[in-house]
Amino acid sequence: MNIEHLRLFVRLSSTHNISLAGQELGLSPAVASSHINKLEQALGVRLVHRTTRKVSLTEEGEAFLPHAEEVLSSVEAARASVGVGSASPTGTLRVSAPASFGRMHLIPALKDFLSLYPGLTVDFRFSDSIVDLVEGGFDIAIRNSELKDSTLIARKLAPDHRIICAAPNYLAQFGQPHSPEELSHHQCLNLIGLENWGFDTPLGRINVKTKGCFRSDNGDAIRDACVDGLGIAMNSTWSVYKYLQRGELVQVLKEYPFVSDTAIWAVYPSSRLLAPKVRAFIDYFADYFGNPTYWDQQLDTGCGHQTK
Repeated sequence: MNIEHLRLFVRLSSTHNISLAGQELGLSPAVASSHINKLEQALGVRLVHRTTRKVSLTEEGEAFLPHAEEVLSSVEAARASVGVGSASPTGTLRVSAPASFGRMHLIPALKDFLSLYPGLTVDFRFSDSIVDLVEGGFDIAIRNSELKDSTLIARKLAPDHRIICAAPNYLAQFGQPHSPEELSHHQCLNLIGLENWGFDTPLGRINVKTKGCFRSDNGDAIRDACVDGLGIAMNSTWSVYKYLQRGELVQVLKEYPFVSDTAIWAVYPSSRLLAPKVRAFIDYFADYFGNPTYWDQQLDTGCGHQTK
């Protein structure tokens, strides 16, 4: 049984596209299709259903997949034991990421990443919408929202600490809240769906339903409205740390940490055979962001202790 045929089959199980799986392995669509045909002929069963848009595994294909992954894992372990197969990853890496986080924290790191892996080409899609990785042909997605798809594997890249901020001119006009309960007397700027703010207090957690004259589904809009003095807002430190450094925003309610269990995640389709280019991307950015993250290290705000 040809190992390269198995490798293509396993990648096909993630991409659901013969051409895309073949492209990742340096194969033309015709050669990739031929490899799958030969694997099916060798096994005497149909492994995939083919349609004009994508392919899916047959019942036999689903049954065969974990065995194919196991064989490839064993081969990779054997090659690694003698120092073989350590070549730099190549090909096109397709990544989906939130627009603001991507521009602020992924793009500045790309120059060094690509210098480490000159054989890679990175294709980014920046969108705040949750995309279907398989349907969109993505290798990996960066997310800072709740993870609901159990078919995906997730690795935490960095914490997503959240703090309460206001502009100095707003505080000069309306005063600074000294407890979470006092937020009811202030204009609060809300991300739609996140109107309930939880705080860790000496008496336990309390929740405050906030309200104000402005809300949006875009975090950048909330931050910018806060900078303009429209009200008090909850923001991620990765989004506001430069504004805090420049004094355009001030953290309030430091003694009452905002309760949040959010993080920056890298997610990818479930498979025990992780493509080298995906592993390289995840390992690089997990190290690049660090713990604590560089945006929290640059703040004298106690951000590293904001999340329980």
